[in-house]
Amino acid sequence: MSDRKQFLIVMLVAAIFIGWLSWRGIEVISLNNHLQDDPKLSGYPYQFRVLRVEGDTAIMSSPRSYEVSTQDALRALFPSLRSLSDDHRDWQRAEREFAHLQAHAGNLVLADERIDKIRWELDRNWYHLKQMDPSGKPAY
Repeated sequence: MSDRKQFLIVMLVAAIFIGWLSWRGIEVISLNNHLQDDPKLSGYPYQFRVLRVEGDTAIMSSPRSYEVSTQDALRALFPSLRSLSDDHRDWQRAEREFAHLQAHAGNLVLADERIDKIRWELDRNWYHLKQMDPSGKPAY
C-alpha cells in the first residue's frame, strides 16, 4: 500500500473518531440545555447536569451519593439549615424538594429516546468550586 493510501486511511479513521466524539459532546450539551431550560430546576441552587453519556446511560451529577449524605449535601446547598435541628420542618421540606427535583431532572433526561438509564455521580467539582469537601465542611 502506498504512503498516500495509508495517509488517507489514517485521516479517514481520525475524522470518523473526531466526528463520533463531537456527536457525544453535542448530545450532552443538548441534554444539559434541556435541564437548564426547565422552570422547576432553574431556580434551585444546584444545577443537575449530564456529565457524559455511555451507551444508553446518562451519567448525571448530584451533590449527594453513598459517600455524602443528603443532609450533608443540603447543608452545602442551604447554609441556613446548619443551625436547625435535624427534625425541623425546614429540613423535611428541603429533603422532599431535593428528592423531587433530582427525580424530575432524571426523568427529563430519560424522556430523551437515546437514554434508557441514569447513573448518579457525586459532583466533586461543585464542592471544589464551593471550597468545601464533600462532607459540607470548608476545604481549607
